[in-house]
Order: sequence, then C-alpha cells, then structure tokens
Amino acid sequence: MSMLNTLGLFALTAVAEIVGCYLPYLWLKQGKSIWLLLPAAASLALFVWLLSLHPTATGRVYAAYGGVYVATAIVWLWLVDGIRPSHWDLLGAAVALFGMAIIMFAPRSV
Repeated sequence: MSMLNTLGLFALTAVAEIVGCYLPYLWLKQGKSIWLLLPAAASLALFVWLLSLHPTATGRVYAAYGGVYVATAIVWLWLVDGIRPSHWDLLGAAVALFGMAIIMFAPRSV
C-alpha cells in the first residue's frame, strides 16, 4: 500500500470515528434528535471496517492511526467547531503525524 493511500485511509478512518462520536454528543449535550444515534452507529461500524483494511499488524495500525486521529481532530476543531487551531495545536498534530510516519513507514524485516 502506498504512503498516500495509507494516509488517505487513515484520514477517512479518523473522520468516520469522529462523526460516530460527534453525533451522540449532539444528542446528549445539545438536545438533538435521538435518531442521530443510527448514523453514529453506522459511522463507527465503518470506522472499524476501515481499520481492518490495513495490511500490517493490528497493534502497529492502531498506534499509527492515533497520530492521524490527532491531526484530523485538529482539522475538525477548525472546520466544524469554528475554532482556529493555535500554533501549539498544529505543532502537536505535526509531532503526532511524525510519530505515525515512523511507525508505518520505517523499514522492517518482518
């Protein structure tokens, strides 16, 4: 799997997880419809399926995915919550992505 495909799959996975958690939040904290739980469940099922598509050890995938999740959550902060990320937010996301790159793309014998 190419580096670009891996990053895209991780980003799509992160969006599925965030949506799956955000919709129940809207119901619980903002009084939105309980029917939001149906697409939330579907989004979380999509999240799990997308994680299964990576052709490497699950522990490595989960660890690396965390870095992409952090960066995606910062983009969500800006685009959905309407809060511009600080320099510290961006630096933290960059460090997380760097960690993901080390985990996923380091040369391995196994």
